[in-house]
Amino acid sequence: MTDNPILIEITRGPLMESHHRGAYAVIDDEGNVVTRAGDIDRLIYPRSALKLLQALPLIESGAADHWRLSETELALACASHNGEKKHVNTVLNWLQRAGLSEGHLRCGSQPPTSREARTQLIIDNVKPGPVHHNCSGKHTGFLTTAAYLKEPLPNYLDLDHPVQRRVREALTETTSDNLDINRVGVDGCGAPIFGMPLRGLALAMARYGTGAGLSAARMKATARLYSAIVHEPFMIGGSGRWCTKVMKLTGTQLAIKEGAEGVYCGIVPAKRIGIALKIDDGGSRAAEAMMGLLLIRYAELDSEASTELEKLSLPSIFNSEGREVGTTRPMEAI
Repeated sequence: MTDNPILIEITRGPLMESHHRGAYAVIDDEGNVVTRAGDIDRLIYPRSALKLLQALPLIESGAADHWRLSETELALACASHNGEKKHVNTVLNWLQRAGLSEGHLRCGSQPPTSREARTQLIIDNVKPGPVHHNCSGKHTGFLTTAAYLKEPLPNYLDLDHPVQRRVREALTETTSDNLDINRVGVDGCGAPIFGMPLRGLALAMARYGTGAGLSAARMKATARLYSAIVHEPFMIGGSGRWCTKVMKLTGTQLAIKEGAEGVYCGIVPAKRIGIALKIDDGGSRAAEAMMGLLLIRYAELDSEASTELEKLSLPSIFNSEGREVGTTRPMEAI
């Protein structure tokens, strides 16, 4: 297998101190490759970047309308959130409205991603629970869909449960991939995770933004979720998160979603493109840098937004005294 190219390097003084290999694909909504690097047909697990697609049945089933979900809640269904107070309270209120409780969540217990939120739990002498898990919004979406359709709740993560069958169907249509069952893994939160190539993932993101090639119901669902994501960027991540900062900066022009182990996806409806990338070593700093550079190049942002996004994407390296000692930089022009 040929190595993927070096995409991002970190310097310290005159030397390159570390580098990150990876692959990326920018695909239009007809499946044409706008640009690419590395092996975009090798299977990867998109991890939490898949949440944008896993949330589609929540709307298509009628559950979102039945429970009168707001854009705040719909964004949370797609989120890898910090576990801050607003995230947790929104999940708890949503569960209560659906006649459910935190005990129904099968994502496992996890301390909040946010350091401040973790500290507050310690001060309050509260043990982290499933509601603090960064995937609790996705799981609440799964559960409330099952509750609305009167399906069994305890096994909603099983691969053959109707909840997961609907997810697989949505993934198959949007990615145009067969999703062979032998490529199924288990995500950190316990949900099935499907192996797929960056090519199909980027195509799904492009279709998400325009609805091309999707059924009328699915087109409405993608449009509704996209609106929720770009209008509620805090719910997707939270305080200090790169994804939240970028979407606050760019408004409704684009949506992005990170996944564990160096995955990032982007949707740029006006340009009819989707973006998917994977950093081989799983490094988030390189994934953020590459996503930022690809957005600057292909989303055609105004000069002010591009300048700010470049600052966010290619941060300087500082020592403990605050002195700049290195850089984050791409290995070649995008």
